[in-house]
Amino acid sequence: MKKCDRPSWSEYFMSITELVAQRSTCIRRKVGAILVRDKRIIATGYNGAPSGIKHCLDVGCLREQMGIPSGERHELCRGLHAEQNSIIQAALHGTSIEGATLYCSNMPCSICSKMLINARIVEIFFKEGYADPLASDMLTEAGIPYHQI
Repeated sequence: MKKCDRPSWSEYFMSITELVAQRSTCIRRKVGAILVRDKRIIATGYNGAPSGIKHCLDVGCLREQMGIPSGERHELCRGLHAEQNSIIQAALHGTSIEGATLYCSNMPCSICSKMLINARIVEIFFKEGYADPLASDMLTEAGIPYHQI
């Protein structure tokens, strides 16, 4: 009997973030995030405008129009980050994310990192880097391991 190649848990969950990212309405970068505890997905999120607000796909990218580089001035954007939306989804459904692991298609920015630290996320896996060294510094100081895979 030939043993079937199976993805590791990290590979499995990272591949799901790519599927979640396909729902993104961001013109610049599609990002997906999932929160996992005990090998179970407890929340998902993708980047895009808040519910009931016009999407960047419909009205254009404010950041592009203003010439804002990636990794800067996060507050000047119509959208929420995927990590933020996963935290909000869990909160809306009354699910604690304390002790969960985040899988995200991108390294969290400093704003998301602060939220993840206070939400007591225990580990972060991401696929692509992000131009925000403060995020790495804070996660390291908080003792939250993060891994690019």
